[in-house]
Amino acid sequence: MFYADLHIHSRYSRATSRDCDLPHLELWARKKGIALVGTGDFTHPAWRQELQEQLLPAEEGLYRLKEVYRLPWDSAWPQGEPRFLVTGEISSIYKQGGKTRKVHNVLLLPSLEAAEKLARRLERIGNLQADGRPILGLSSHDLLALTLETCPQAVFLPAHIWTPHFSLFGAFSGFDSLEECFGDLAPYVRAVETGLSSDPPMNGRVPQLDALQLVSHSDAHSPQKLGREADVLETELSYPAVKRALETGDGLWGTVEFFPQEGKYHWDGHRNCGVCLSPREAKALENRCPVCGKPLTIGVEHRVEDLARRQPGEGPAGAKPFVRLAPLATVLAARLGKGEQTKTVQGVYEALLAQLGPEFTVLRQTPAEAIASLAGEAAAQGVELLRQGKVAWRPGFDGEYGKLSFPGA
Repeated sequence: MFYADLHIHSRYSRATSRDCDLPHLELWARKKGIALVGTGDFTHPAWRQELQEQLLPAEEGLYRLKEVYRLPWDSAWPQGEPRFLVTGEISSIYKQGGKTRKVHNVLLLPSLEAAEKLARRLERIGNLQADGRPILGLSSHDLLALTLETCPQAVFLPAHIWTPHFSLFGAFSGFDSLEECFGDLAPYVRAVETGLSSDPPMNGRVPQLDALQLVSHSDAHSPQKLGREADVLETELSYPAVKRALETGDGLWGTVEFFPQEGKYHWDGHRNCGVCLSPREAKALENRCPVCGKPLTIGVEHRVEDLARRQPGEGPAGAKPFVRLAPLATVLAARLGKGEQTKTVQGVYEALLAQLGPEFTVLRQTPAEAIASLAGEAAAQGVELLRQGKVAWRPGFDGEYGKLSFPGA
């Protein structure tokens, strides 16, 4: 069993860390305990050149970082050697059905050669050099058609499908069904990325998703954000095995999930007005801000309610398992009463990883006594409460992440 995070970005994408290079991504994959990470941004020519120069072929369709680029990590824990799989996200903005549509899709490819071939096709349509996540005036249907024609072995994933502004089901620019978006090619979409602001029980209320695999990734814009969400795979390390798992469920154990309330578009609201509302409250106000009177940013829970055909708690038979986690630094900050980026929290975080193992191991398996010996009782109790789901959230809204707290703290 291993963790895979297949939607990430390089430093060539807008609003990303300068550390989003291969050495830092590989280092943080080790720190998180991720065996397979996406390259992100295969469409960008400069990034593709770096991939060619710094990666070596490993298992079929996968790559590893050349030793000369590997960054040191002083850890007592045996370290693996993460693999990379070629991926990229494309933003499609186009007119369909009398509306402007804005949909993000993630592509997984079987090789750097396939990435070069597909990028050559896409550069005839739009500028691939301006942003690692390029904006193309190509419909999702036509992007899927071009992808299948150029690289039949590609995996095509609608990205963070509920995000209000840029997604398949987005409240402002999306669609109400897969078929409405992809038309006759809808059967070629076999999996969807559910995004940080929803979780499997929420998605289980929407029957049109029953036949699809639900996958989860971090959409990381900095290496430290890797693994916020991830797929948990029970298969060999190879592109064909990963493709089969994501498209058929054979080898996909389940997912690691954010608490959906932590996602920055979970509830409705207006960040500038300080207004955060549940879907019920927003609907009572006709989806208008009580402060400024303008339309609210409709959140993911609201949009799920719109398309749901099942009641809360209902879902399809045979749904994949999942585990909800919060980032270890977030838990430590809440328990220690310090900011995540403070020296105190970062020092404790690094000490835990160096002595006890990768973040996923600490969050899921390490005995509380071992955590307490390095980080104190408060931190250990925080991890225990997280495992039990005994946490509270101020829900995220309109681009602002939710805030974690512990009852009674």
